[in-house]
Amino acid sequence: MHLLIPFACLTDPGAHQVLKGVALPNLEKLLARMTEVNVIQGDSLSLSPPHERAQAQILGLSSDPSPQDGCFPWAAWDLVKSGRRPGNEAWAWVSPCHWTVNSDHIVMDDPQALDLTEAESRTLLEAVRPYFEEDGIAIDYAKPDRWLARSELFRGMASASMDRVAGDDIGGWLPKTTQAAPLRRLQNEMQMLLYTQPVNDARAASGLQTVNSFWISGTGALPEGTPSAPAHSEADSPVIVSDLRNAAIRRDWDGWIQAWKTLDATHCAVLLREVGAGNRALLTLCGERSAITFDARSTGFLNKIVRHFGHYSLYLLRDQL
Repeated sequence: MHLLIPFACLTDPGAHQVLKGVALPNLEKLLARMTEVNVIQGDSLSLSPPHERAQAQILGLSSDPSPQDGCFPWAAWDLVKSGRRPGNEAWAWVSPCHWTVNSDHIVMDDPQALDLTEAESRTLLEAVRPYFEEDGIAIDYAKPDRWLARSELFRGMASASMDRVAGDDIGGWLPKTTQAAPLRRLQNEMQMLLYTQPVNDARAASGLQTVNSFWISGTGALPEGTPSAPAHSEADSPVIVSDLRNAAIRRDWDGWIQAWKTLDATHCAVLLREVGAGNRALLTLCGERSAITFDARSTGFLNKIVRHFGHYSLYLLRDQL
């Protein structure tokens, strides 16, 4: 079993504060019995967050040992997982979203928090489709908070993950290349078009956030040689636990630490039982900058130090993640 935990530790002082003195007993026992076997280093300004880089490494989604930041083709990989063939074409996710416009900056609100219905999403998609098609972008429905687009425009285009942008000022994340100019123009056009949509009128009347823009992410084509079906069985694939995500994006640190306690009592407890049974057990903790993978089958100097002097806790890991 391989447990991969995004947003495990964050750089915000509020996150550090709530970690002080908090007991995560199953996690601490796991870390005391595991050895660090892989580190994916980065920084908090990378377009691809550590949990996406870790997943891409496991799945082999790049033929380059040092892939370009923001160029992991998640949209194309989604097609593979669903049994469709993306071919060698370039794909992207298009997320309908709400931008909160302030006097000097614009904040991207989390698209997942919109709670769009399928009917609302499909209606908005049909409204914007002709504008995308004018720029040679084919676009189709995937799920309420995500559409799927295909265009040569996305080949080699770096894009910021939604997990980077949600809850943040979009200024530092907008693609500024000449290649992305049509998308920036489309974003401006969509703000005007979506303002008049009856779906948004109904949502506003109900006190719900409206959809006034979109975000592009997961751009690119699959590298040559990528299998037409996931290479890992469901049992071998990492279990990606997103329980911490929403509270982290809202910067709700009390909610985040409560989610950690629940995760410790559930997923970490299961992994600890796997370790106790002598089964293969890996744990990947992902922060804003780096991801660290621990393996229960490897032994080393760190384990001896930890067992002698005490637990290797998440609090001690905070500056590495």
